[in-house]
Amino acid sequence: MGCNLAIAGVTGAVGQEFLSILEERNFPFDSIKMLASSRSKGKKIEFKGKTYIVEEMTKNSFKDVDIALFSAGASRSKEFGPAAAKAGAVVVDNSSAFRMDPEVPLVIPEINPEAIAQHKGIIANPNCSTIIAIVPVWPLHKANPVKRMVVSTYQAASGAGHSAMVELEEQSREILAGKKPTCKVFPYQIAFNIFSHNSAMEPNGYNQEEMKMVNETRKIFSCPEILITCTCIRIPVYRAHSESINLEFTDSITPDQVRDLLSTAPGVTVLDDRKNNRFPMPIDASGKDDVFVGRIRQDESIPENRGINIWVSGDQIRKGAALNAVQIAEKLL
Repeated sequence: MGCNLAIAGVTGAVGQEFLSILEERNFPFDSIKMLASSRSKGKKIEFKGKTYIVEEMTKNSFKDVDIALFSAGASRSKEFGPAAAKAGAVVVDNSSAFRMDPEVPLVIPEINPEAIAQHKGIIANPNCSTIIAIVPVWPLHKANPVKRMVVSTYQAASGAGHSAMVELEEQSREILAGKKPTCKVFPYQIAFNIFSHNSAMEPNGYNQEEMKMVNETRKIFSCPEILITCTCIRIPVYRAHSESINLEFTDSITPDQVRDLLSTAPGVTVLDDRKNNRFPMPIDASGKDDVFVGRIRQDESIPENRGINIWVSGDQIRKGAALNAVQIAEKLL
């Protein structure tokens, strides 16, 4: 059975990824509307052998639409998401606009697909770093509840959109040519440099990205008591975020048990070759659906073998954004 689709923010990095994933997965649709801001109105987009004209998104864009995939930023989601839902569409929103709204399910299909049924017209896609961290943590948490989680992220330029990826490339060229790098998208030089994630600081000294990971994980796991602390860092990589994750479990657990649990976990690929010192890298995860996991080892600083360290890499634009939303749409069908 097909449905009438709308893609809001179709000209952005995630909007373009929506299209390639819909095509790859042969998502059944009867019609598709390409929506963006007034700047992109009239642009032509080739999709599955047809040419579509981009329309300006308005509150009237969603008549007869069944599912609207949104990646147009939080302010536009707040402006147009409720209008789309009111018109009868189910909105799968990729922004932070509705994630912590108690009325809105926050969904990773490998973890809490049952939450989809509770929607009232809007379903939220979690933050990219949250998705990449907890797809592999969930099967471990189900087997042996995680009491505390310490995460350090190494986040690619792609997390800030296509223009940020272009900025990384242009700055690299400038620096290699002996010129001063031009900073437009990021506040600091991203080429040959790393800096604290460029989201706003909160009064507690954490930035918004770090607090998103804390709050969203608790909501998705339905586990408000889990202790989580994060440090989020931006690094000069095109796409695919990496994360160092330290887990303290309720009961003892061995690296072999972790490998066994992850080897059959949906959305996870184990790449843990100690002999050759070969573990997940952003180039492994780029363009792939799974989150790659390696460096699986006992944390010897936690007593009774209750601690485990893992290292993960996942494509921020795919599983961290577009793929997760399309998987939700597939469940809606």
